[in-house]
Amino acid sequence: MFKQLEFLKSAYTAEQLDKSSKPEIIFCGRSNVGKSSLINTLLNRKKFAKTSSTPGKTRSINYYLIDEKYKLVDLPGYGWAKTSIAEREKWAKLVESYLRNSRYVELAFHLIDSRHKPTELDDKLNALLKASSIPYIIILNKIDKLNQSQFAQAKKRIIEHYPELVFGENLLVFSSITKRGRKELMSLLNKMFYSS
Repeated sequence: MFKQLEFLKSAYTAEQLDKSSKPEIIFCGRSNVGKSSLINTLLNRKKFAKTSSTPGKTRSINYYLIDEKYKLVDLPGYGWAKTSIAEREKWAKLVESYLRNSRYVELAFHLIDSRHKPTELDDKLNALLKASSIPYIIILNKIDKLNQSQFAQAKKRIIEHYPELVFGENLLVFSSITKRGRKELMSLLNKMFYSS
């Protein structure tokens, strides 16, 4: 598992989207929610996915081929205020075009910062995933920043917000610092792509 990793391409426009027929697992969420760090932690590679200290730096859809079996797809983060409205609208259109038209998406990981309640933008993304009939799992990320009682509150809050969530099924937790949650994600990918 995770023996052969290859950066495939970055797509900045709908025309540049990857058309190859490998299954796709997507990572989506707000700017600075930690998508690239999660991918690097999951794959046990320090700088495989591009990370940045500047939120909103990922302006393209980035494709990574894993063991020649499937692709991980890192979508641009949304909602970063320091980019222009035109730029933000361009990203939104690109992501929407991708979600509505890609025939190979098998699962979406929607990352939400565990310290904050879901935003209106999270709700829009959630609605878009549902409208596109894409199965999704919400990941409460950065849980290393919470103590026990804050963690319990974060779980309660997200389930109240999205009542369809069941912890351990379509609601998972993750920390790139402590690697909590990595085993669960690896097990999920293993069932999907490696157990034959």
